[in-house]
Amino acid sequence: MKIYSISNLYDDSTIDEIIDVRTPAEFEHDHIPGAVNFPVLSNEERVIVGTKYKQESAFDAKKLGAVLIARNIANHIDCEFKNRPKKWKPLIYCWRGGKRSGSMTHILRQIGWDAEVLEGGYKSYRAHVVQALSELPTQFNFQVITGKTGSAKSKILEELIHHNRQVLHLEALANHKGSVLGGNILSQQPSQKYFETQLLYQLKKFTPDEPIFIEAESKKIGTLQVPDALMESIRKSPCIRIEATLNARVDFLINDYDYMIENPELLMHKLSLLKNIVGKEQLQAWESQINTQSWKDLVESLLTLHYDRLYERSQENNFDTYSNAPVFNTSDLTTKGIESLAKEIDQYFPQSK
Repeated sequence: MKIYSISNLYDDSTIDEIIDVRTPAEFEHDHIPGAVNFPVLSNEERVIVGTKYKQESAFDAKKLGAVLIARNIANHIDCEFKNRPKKWKPLIYCWRGGKRSGSMTHILRQIGWDAEVLEGGYKSYRAHVVQALSELPTQFNFQVITGKTGSAKSKILEELIHHNRQVLHLEALANHKGSVLGGNILSQQPSQKYFETQLLYQLKKFTPDEPIFIEAESKKIGTLQVPDALMESIRKSPCIRIEATLNARVDFLINDYDYMIENPELLMHKLSLLKNIVGKEQLQAWESQINTQSWKDLVESLLTLHYDRLYERSQENNFDTYSNAPVFNTSDLTTKGIESLAKEIDQYFPQSK
C-alpha cells in the first residue's frame, strides 16, 4: 500500500482525485477541500459495527465490517469508478489512514489504478490545519476595513475582489453577518473545524507581497471562533475607516436584511436576545415599530441606541491603528456607491507590479 505524506497535499498536481471514505456525517462535519465522499460505511452501518464491537466481540464486528465495506466499495467501482482511465491516481483517506482507506486503496490498486493512502488520514490533516493556522497568519499583511454597522463593509470586500485584490471574507466563510441578526435563515453555519479548513485553504492562495483586505470582526462570528493567531494579526494591522451617513446606512440595512423584514416574528425573536442590554421598554418600542412596519425608524433606532455605541468602544479597544486610520466618506451605499468606494480604496493602495 502506497503512503502519501500530508506535506505534499497542497503542492502535488499528480493526484487526480481526493476521496474521503468516511461516513457522510463525518464528511459533512469537515473534510479536505476538493475531496469527494465515497463512504465505505454509511452513518447507520458505522453505528451498527461499532455497537457490535463494544457489546459483542471485535471478531464479529470485523466480519460484519468486512462484508459491508466490500459491498460498498464494489458499488462505488460499479457506479462511479468504472469509467476512470487506467492512469487515474486517487488519494484515499479515512479517519486515521487505517482499515477503511486501506481496504479501498488495496482493491483499487489490484485493479491497476495508482491509488495512495493519506498518511495518518483525516486526523493528520486536522493537526496540520491547527498548526498552520497558528503560524501562517503572521506571514501576511492585512488591511482591515472598519466602519459602523451598515457601512457595507462586506459588500466593499466583495467589490475589491473585482479589482483583483486579495480578500479574506470571514463572514462569507462563517455563513453569518456577525450581529445578532446576522444568521442565514436558509442554512446553518459550518462546523468550527470546516470553518478553519476553509480559512487555511484561502490563506494558502494568497501571496505575502500584497495586502489582504479583511473586515474588522470580533472574536466570534455567530457561534464560530476566529483562530487566535489570525485574530491577533488582524488587530495589529493597519485600518481604514468607512464613514457613511446614517441615512445611507439605514437604507443599506433595510435592503441587505430584507429577509428579516419579510419574517417579522423571527426579527422580534432575534431582537429579544438584546433584552438584558437595552431593557424591556426599548424592546417594546422596537416591537411596535415592527408591527407598524416602520422599518426606517426601527433601523435608525437600532443603530443609534445600540449598535453605534458598541462599535465605538470595540474599535478603539481592539484595533491598534483605528484612531489614525485613513477615512473614506460616503453618503451613497447603493450598488454604484459601493463600486465607487471600492475603486477609491483600490486606488489608495497601489498594487505592486
